Amino acid sequence: MIQIRKAERRKAKLRLGISAPSGAGKTYSALLLAFGLGGKVGLIDSEHGSGDLYADLGDYDIIPITAPYTVPKYLEAIQAFEQAGYGTIIIDSLSHAWAGDGGLLDKQGKIADSGRGNSYTAWRTVTPEHNSLVDAMLQSPCHVIATMRAKQDYVQTEENGRKVVKKVGLAPVQRDGMEYEFTVMLDIGMDHTATASKDRTQLFDGKYFKPAIQDGERLLTWLESGAEPPPPEVNQLLLDAQTAANGGRDTFKAFWSPLQP
Repeated sequence: MIQIRKAERRKAKLRLGISAPSGAGKTYSALLLAFGLGGKVGLIDSEHGSGDLYADLGDYDIIPITAPYTVPKYLEAIQAFEQAGYGTIIIDSLSHAWAGDGGLLDKQGKIADSGRGNSYTAWRTVTPEHNSLVDAMLQSPCHVIATMRAKQDYVQTEENGRKVVKKVGLAPVQRDGMEYEFTVMLDIGMDHTATASKDRTQLFDGKYFKPAIQDGERLLTWLESGAEPPPPEVNQLLLDAQTAANGGRDTFKAFWSPLQP
């Protein structure tokens, strides 16, 4: 049944993406923002222990992930932090699930090479796994901050009359379009300065800044400024209805029949 209602700002959980080249400060920035959001902070570390390097910044816990970087490992870690009552989950980094050893690109290539399908049909297996990871982030009861490595290039610029070669970050190492899943998408340069390539909060629009705890606090104020969201059971009902609709007309009718008077 189609329902029309007035648009209303509701309280929400943060979905923040950070894209940056190696050494630009992805993990550091993610932790500062998480501390500003408050609550227990959990970090999923696929960066070979780099998460422990910032223990002096504040109190947080780590779940390490090693190769192969399969989607089920990420899902298990996310669920573990959710069940333990963490306020913010940092996925550091999401790029490994896509392009790392055992990640989705690796799996797609192995399926194609095995003769069980070609490079096109292999996506039938890989895409649902990618979608399950995206759904886990979007539906989590926690704030989620996901870091992504940026593809790197070198450009030559001129400063004070001298030619200088600089390392710059380009698109994130992740499936095309992933940035659209986030409420805010920050791109951080080698000078640790961030700019928002997408910002539904409008807090960072057109600004250049170095992420700090205060920025996390500002985000929390924005997230908490709306009305209370629907109860979880209502969200689940709508999700089940959408899933049933995607499964076809017969499945959709079977879902709604018991609910009708």
